[in-house]
Amino acid sequence: MKKEYDVVVIGAGAIGTSVAYHLAKAGYSTAILERGDIASGSSSHCDAVALICDKLPGIDTKMGQASIDYFAEIAEQFEYDFEYVPKGCLYVCETQTEFDAASEYCAKQNADGYKLRMVGREELCKMEPHIAKDLAGALYTPESGAIAVSPYKLCFAFIHEGRKYGLETYTYCDISKINLDAKTNAVESIETNYGTIKTKRIVNCAGAWAPFVGELTGLKIPIEPRKGTNLVSEQTERLCNHKILEYGYMLSKFDNINFKRKVSPLVEEQNIAFNLEYTPSNNLLVGGNRLFRDYDIRSEIETLKAISERALRFFPELADIKCIRAYSGVRPFVTDHLPIVSDVDSIPGYYIAAGHEGDGICFSPITGRFMEQIISGKPTDFDITKLDFARFAKAQA
Repeated sequence: MKKEYDVVVIGAGAIGTSVAYHLAKAGYSTAILERGDIASGSSSHCDAVALICDKLPGIDTKMGQASIDYFAEIAEQFEYDFEYVPKGCLYVCETQTEFDAASEYCAKQNADGYKLRMVGREELCKMEPHIAKDLAGALYTPESGAIAVSPYKLCFAFIHEGRKYGLETYTYCDISKINLDAKTNAVESIETNYGTIKTKRIVNCAGAWAPFVGELTGLKIPIEPRKGTNLVSEQTERLCNHKILEYGYMLSKFDNINFKRKVSPLVEEQNIAFNLEYTPSNNLLVGGNRLFRDYDIRSEIETLKAISERALRFFPELADIKCIRAYSGVRPFVTDHLPIVSDVDSIPGYYIAAGHEGDGICFSPITGRFMEQIISGKPTDFDITKLDFARFAKAQA
């Protein structure tokens, strides 16, 4: 192990590996530390899409589209294939009330320049012949705003490309202490089971575990783990042609949307919002939900029942397809549903790129670029003041 780096990145999921790649490419001597293996946290316990249609209008969608556009660039540039596939998305509406609400959302996004459109029942059934025939319609996002990638391979792609610029990785690395200068409170070094590393800059990319890294310097980072579960089917013939989500997903993701579905108590209790997609191996991923269960990622039988119940409402033929396994993970939840991508005023040299909740994969390329721009003192591609860590101190003042 080298004893000194320009920057040390903590956490080797999609966000951390992207940040490390961008910094190494910019000429910084960079190390990435991971307590497990590459992509062993949330990035190996999630689905595989990047969308704009599951985001609130404003900076959330702007980041999503910028990152999706950037994915297309790096898919061409990277030597390592991370299974990038533009695929389009249908956000299905069970009732006319949902359809009307989705239409309002669509109009807002259209006004901001995003190419979404509403499709009625007849067109929906032509686009998805196996879907339930009594749905009101859907919000359609074209391939330019909805893509799929392999989360595992994405992380390894960033590492592979970063190593071309000298990036060094340390897996199964436990951090015991972050030392700060006694006078300036600036970052000085990190103590690990590999030894002490001198550095003037660290980037906390530990996702749902970012608060634990924060505690090493007395920093309170307001991120909570929010659990999600997916079922995995046997390999099947094509049941759907797009990424499918239900409008209720927005209700599940954002607490401030004034809408309630008519669903069973089990579905409501488990906070289920149906989504469906194929993997490149023709297995179906069937989800999903959002629950606060601390860091427990064991799949719960009641959750699996509720996901199955909701899935059959939209695709009845799923009843004939076997489920071969299930998995759960945690999302790094922030109360205002925006990530933290900024420096920390009170600790010179300390940066945070975490709190992306379910958008870590989607936002990973643009977050890496933003963090390199911030550390290099460059202007970011667009204004990301809303992502500043200082917003929490202002809210408490």
